[in-house]
Amino acid sequence: MAAVPDSGGGSQPEPISEHDGELWRRAAHGDEGAFTELFHRHAEAVWNHAYRLSGSWATAEDVTSSTFVTAWRKCADVTLVNDSARPWLYAVAANLARTHGRGERRLLRLRRVLRAEVAHDHADDVTDRLADASKLRRVVEAVGTLPKSQRRAAELCLLGDLSFAEAAAVLGIAEVTVRSQISRARARLRTTLEQS
Repeated sequence: MAAVPDSGGGSQPEPISEHDGELWRRAAHGDEGAFTELFHRHAEAVWNHAYRLSGSWATAEDVTSSTFVTAWRKCADVTLVNDSARPWLYAVAANLARTHGRGERRLLRLRRVLRAEVAHDHADDVTDRLADASKLRRVVEAVGTLPKSQRRAAELCLLGDLSFAEAAAVLGIAEVTVRSQISRARARLRTTLEQS
């Protein structure tokens, strides 16, 4: 049996991973590698957040792409909260998802008007019922009916999995205010979802 030579120091230590803040600063100065690292760290979480807000895989992909395009364009103008890019990325994704949702609702209204002008198609009714049956879609719609302050807190904390402290920093309000808004939002959502 041959002996394996001892390297003397064991295995090499893992390189220390940079914090988001340092990567963000480097990206702001044009370092594409730093921005790529930020993308790899947060793309899945942003996609999940966008999916929870929209209930649509395709919309989540569009929102995720747009979020990172916005991040690349604005990284020099943005200061991160607690050295983490995730709260800011979630806020951008939520705004983009809302904008996308408004566009989809306009398109649905237009389709209904056009459908009313042509012969009724049973397949459209079945498709509409399946889409309406989605629990996630009902929750997202219910969140959309909340007052603005409760809606933004719910999007970040309930749908986006941010902590109360992170949401407070993104929203520029006290953590206790976020807790209060989430409590009220949960009560309203419970009532709204029980009635539907």
